[in-house]
Amino acid sequence: FSCEWAAAHFRFRPPHSDLAYALEAGKGGTRAILLAVQAHIISYLLFTRETECTHLERLCRVGRQEQRQALATALAETLWAAGGGGRAVVCLLTAPITMMPHEGYRANSFTERIQLFEFSEKAAARGFISDHINCFKGEGTHGVILFLYSLLFSRTLER
Repeated sequence: FSCEWAAAHFRFRPPHSDLAYALEAGKGGTRAILLAVQAHIISYLLFTRETECTHLERLCRVGRQEQRQALATALAETLWAAGGGGRAVVCLLTAPITMMPHEGYRANSFTERIQLFEFSEKAAARGFISDHINCFKGEGTHGVILFLYSLLFSRTLER
């Protein structure tokens, strides 16, 4: 992955602003993934979340906690759909490890640290993602790459 991909993570605009519902998207290849997740975020904020606000106010009055919940729900929904409605796989990074690469394999200190968590219930996947949301939205977390890996493993390599 390029430096741009390695630096990409899910980052919202400031809470309680006119664009509090919006993810910040840089230039390049990560934008497509961010926009797909953005669609799920808007859907959640407009149609799923319980609030007394009008539709436009639902988007503008989003606080930090609501941003976190919207992102967790959007990631879970996307992974669940990729898994065909029967499973979701979430990839997270473990602590750095020291290992000797096998012949013909070039270690990158990222792929070797990925740990898979498989879920057969959407609510369990959403709860797990919510508990670990900082793994996707923190600076330096490789959040978009982790989500891409999660999509691939949820979809399965065969499919």
